[in-house]
Amino acid sequence: MSQVEVLRATFSPMGYDISRAEDPSFVHDLKTMTTNALISSSPSSLCITAEATECSNHGDLFPSLPSLHIGHPEVHLRNRIMNATQLANDGEPDAERAFFVADLSQVYRQHQRWVSCLPEITPYYAVKCNPDPYVLRLLAALGAGFDCASNGEISQVLSIGGIDPSRIIFANPCKANSFIRNAGKMGVDAMTFDNIDELYKVARTHPGAKLVIRILTDDSRSLCQLGLKYGAPLVTVPALLAKAKELDLDIIGVSFHVGSGCYDPSIYSDAILRARSAFDLGKEAGFSFNILDVGGGFEDESFEQAASVLMSAIEEHFPDRRNLKVIAEPGRFYVSRAFSLAANIIARRAPPSDSPEMTAGTGQPSVMYYINDGVYGAFNCILFDHQVVHPYVLSMNGSFHVPSSEPVSTSSVWGPTCDSIDCVCPKAELPMGLRVGDWLGFDNMGAYTICAATQFNGFELSKVVYTLGTGAVAAEVRSQLAAFATKTHTRL
Repeated sequence: MSQVEVLRATFSPMGYDISRAEDPSFVHDLKTMTTNALISSSPSSLCITAEATECSNHGDLFPSLPSLHIGHPEVHLRNRIMNATQLANDGEPDAERAFFVADLSQVYRQHQRWVSCLPEITPYYAVKCNPDPYVLRLLAALGAGFDCASNGEISQVLSIGGIDPSRIIFANPCKANSFIRNAGKMGVDAMTFDNIDELYKVARTHPGAKLVIRILTDDSRSLCQLGLKYGAPLVTVPALLAKAKELDLDIIGVSFHVGSGCYDPSIYSDAILRARSAFDLGKEAGFSFNILDVGGGFEDESFEQAASVLMSAIEEHFPDRRNLKVIAEPGRFYVSRAFSLAANIIARRAPPSDSPEMTAGTGQPSVMYYINDGVYGAFNCILFDHQVVHPYVLSMNGSFHVPSSEPVSTSSVWGPTCDSIDCVCPKAELPMGLRVGDWLGFDNMGAYTICAATQFNGFELSKVVYTLGTGAVAAEVRSQLAAFATKTHTRL
């Protein structure tokens, strides 16, 4: 059950005071934002000027993309809510649409963690997780490669410019003939396989491919067990290698995947041991493997532990790495925490305030809140990625401050579509004072959300507001993006 989470009181035109002294950059952002808002707003206006949170419109780095801002993500959540309030008052249709705030500095910080803990392993970002245009450009600027699963993902990465096809691995073991052929035309040679039929297809459509055999590993301790669909058991590897030799195909390495959302990092030890066996089988078959792809599954909370287990196993089973390139396919690790979602309460169903149903405290939901994004949109992660989301209050009754004395009740949160499966949160302790027009927030919304969202029932996709973050990190992110933009424009 989700407990109520409330943002701390902060000063603004809506009447909050600053209390986040532990985060000076956040305090500075709010002071700047609210000072400019007070200067620019009339007594009836809560709208904040763009100058308060934009940094000379960094969108000109990539003119086709949305503007870049600076500042703490919470600043932009509140800024957008107040602007939506003003627009709604002015009669703007869909003014209160749900929206994301993406903090690119969080992506940058995750990359620094990766480099610090796994300096020998090159990350090939799993594009499927979140193909956000700014995320792709920032990771490209930082030197990452890309794990693509389709022609569309390959085209999206290469269309950015400045990314060599050698930085892509076509990591889908079962591909359409036309996809394999087109990958060859685009210069993408590295690709995975796990069955004999795939070898025949590659021999016909892209005989110069550099193949990586994907082996089956134990993924029983992951949220999404990919071994149900992909991975060659070790007993089948000799026959696959022999067939590749017969077809004159080049196998350059081994890959595995412990499953998406791995919650037991110890599983990497067994996976590396199996990879070692596959390398030995490759040598016996006459191949010289030089690629070890350790896949994905990296979780934010257990990353350091996973990195330690992984490197220890690699050190044990691959002590000589002079001619070995080790890569990985992280996805959610980079983007999950970088995106937050704000959703508006568009409807509410509740019994009368004095009814026994509201006051009995049975633990069953007594209030149903309907928000303007759901499982057919950004919250598809609940159905497809086994996620549990935790709503917290962003604003209530026109204020970002919710008194600690505010009574709560067991509630449920629902999406906007007409389908009864569209339940975002079956149980959450939320303030009894929440009403239509208030806003709920959801953190950790960057992985497997936007990428699979639909427009079912005619509801539009939630848009993204981008921030570079604050302070020196924001400056570094901007510098990386600017350098990449210059490189890309030069090549174009």
